[in-house]
Amino acid sequence: MAIVQDWKFRSRSHHCCYTGEPFADGEVFYTCIFIDPDSDGYIRRDYGAKQWKLIRKNLDPAPFSFWKSTYEAPQTEEKTEAIEAHSAEATLRRMIDEGDPATENARFILALMLERKKTLRPVDEKESDTDGRKIIFYEHKTSGEVFIVVDPQLKLADIEAIQIEVAALLGGKMDEAAATQPEEDGDAASSPTPTPEAAPAPETGTPPPSGA
Repeated sequence: MAIVQDWKFRSRSHHCCYTGEPFADGEVFYTCIFIDPDSDGYIRRDYGAKQWKLIRKNLDPAPFSFWKSTYEAPQTEEKTEAIEAHSAEATLRRMIDEGDPATENARFILALMLERKKTLRPVDEKESDTDGRKIIFYEHKTSGEVFIVVDPQLKLADIEAIQIEVAALLGGKMDEAAATQPEEDGDAASSPTPTPEAAPAPETGTPPPSGA
């Protein structure tokens, strides 16, 4: 899964990557994730919704994933919210930045925690072309950054040990880590189906081949 391990955070663009026109505050746009053959990773590009049908026809190659979002203009005196060093968000950011495959399970649990806190919202899910595992795309509610997390299909018997590991990373906050425990019995823990909140209903999925 090197293609996911190489991913770093990508914030939203301030202009359409096709027309070059700047986004207005509150404007609807589409975020597209492309597979980058040169770096064995991903590329993010944002496109205005006004000409989306035309843009989508001319995208070559087609995006691996895309969804609809709403642009929020930066504040004149933008204040960066401090992130505690041992918070779930800071820990997840560090793990994604390091890209260590050994932290894959912990990243999944941390992403679920942040989803329940409404810090991250799931916007799309895709199946990996390399090993068939589910890839979950999250968008940060404030910055618009994209977080990519693999669903490791954890068995319920394995979750407690991972929760203890995550709690240790968060300075012993076991109650917070335990909040990710699935409520219903099953063979594996998985993220809920993406249900964006404030943004318009997303149009997601792999589009037809270019020119369709």
